[in-house]
Amino acid sequence: MQALQVTALSSDFSGCGLVDASMPIRKPGEVLVRVHAASLNFPDLLMTRGAYQFKPEPPFIAGMELAGEVMAADRDSGLTTGQRVMGGAKTGGMAEFASLPARHLRAAPEALDYAKSAALGAAYTTAYTALVELGDMQPGQWVLIHGASGGVALAAVDLAKSMGAKVIAATGSPEKIDRIAALYDADAVIESTCRFREQVAEITGDALADLVLDPVGGDIFDESTRCVAFGGKLLIVGFASGRIADLATNIPLIKGFSVVGVRAGEYARRFPDRGKRIADTVSALANQGAIDPAIDRTVPLSQWRNAFEAMDRRELVGKVVLKPGA
Repeated sequence: MQALQVTALSSDFSGCGLVDASMPIRKPGEVLVRVHAASLNFPDLLMTRGAYQFKPEPPFIAGMELAGEVMAADRDSGLTTGQRVMGGAKTGGMAEFASLPARHLRAAPEALDYAKSAALGAAYTTAYTALVELGDMQPGQWVLIHGASGGVALAAVDLAKSMGAKVIAATGSPEKIDRIAALYDADAVIESTCRFREQVAEITGDALADLVLDPVGGDIFDESTRCVAFGGKLLIVGFASGRIADLATNIPLIKGFSVVGVRAGEYARRFPDRGKRIADTVSALANQGAIDPAIDRTVPLSQWRNAFEAMDRRELVGKVVLKPGA
C-alpha cells in the first residue's frame, strides 16, 4: 500500500517520503480501515521533527486523523464491514489502510463527506473541550479566538457562533482577514500582530473577553492577559509561535481570571465518559448542520510535501486533507 513514512527526523521534511509499505495486520480488538481521507494537524508536522511531546521513533507512518471505510472488525467492536468511520491515533493515518483499536474510531456523521469527517474530530473536540467543558461558554459572552485560520481555532469560531456567543477572531496574517470573515460570520476579525487590547475593548464596549482561546502563545499570550474580563478564562491550547510565555501571577490575581490548560485528548483519556459525551455532541452538531469544518484544500497523498509546507508557511485557512490512493 501507499503510505507517507518518516524514516528520519528533520526540520525540512527530508526524512519523509512515500513508500510502498506492507498492509497492516489487524490484531484482536483492532479495526482495519480503508482510508479515504487523512487530515493534517500541526502535531503531524512537529512529529516529523521530533518537536512534539509524543516522539515516535522512526520509521513510522505519519497521520493522526482519518476517515474511511471498515474492511474488517471484531463482532463485539460495535462497527461493521462497509461502515463509514472517523478517528485515528497518534500515527498511521496517512496510508491507504490503517489498523486501529476500535475505541479510536466512531461512526462518521452522515451529513459530512470523508474529507470533512477527517477534519472534524480533533479540531472540534478540542474546541468543545476548551470552550464548553472547561470554559463554560454561555450565549451572549464575548469570546476572543487567536490563530483563527488554523483548524482548532476555526473550529472554535464555528462552534462558538453556533452556540450563540459573540466572537472576535484574531489572526496574525492581515491577508487572511477577509477569508476568515467569509467563513463563519464572526462578529469581528482583527489583526493580532501588534497591540490588540484596544481593539478588543472597542468591539466589546470595554467589557473585554469572557473567554480567550490561545493556540499561539508568546506575544499573543502576553497581550491576551490584558484582554480577559474580570472573572474570565484564558484557555491555553498550544504554542504555535514557538515561545512558551511567562505569566506574572499578580495579573490574574488583580483581574480575577483563570488560566486553564487544555489537553483534549488527555482529558478524554482521564475522563472517558466525558470524552464520549463530547465526541457524541460534536457528531450530533455536525449532523444537525450546526457546525461545518472548513477545508482549505484537498490533495492527493502524493502531494503531501505541498500540504506540509503550506501549513509550515501558515498559508492555510482551515484544514488540508490528504487522499491516499488518489
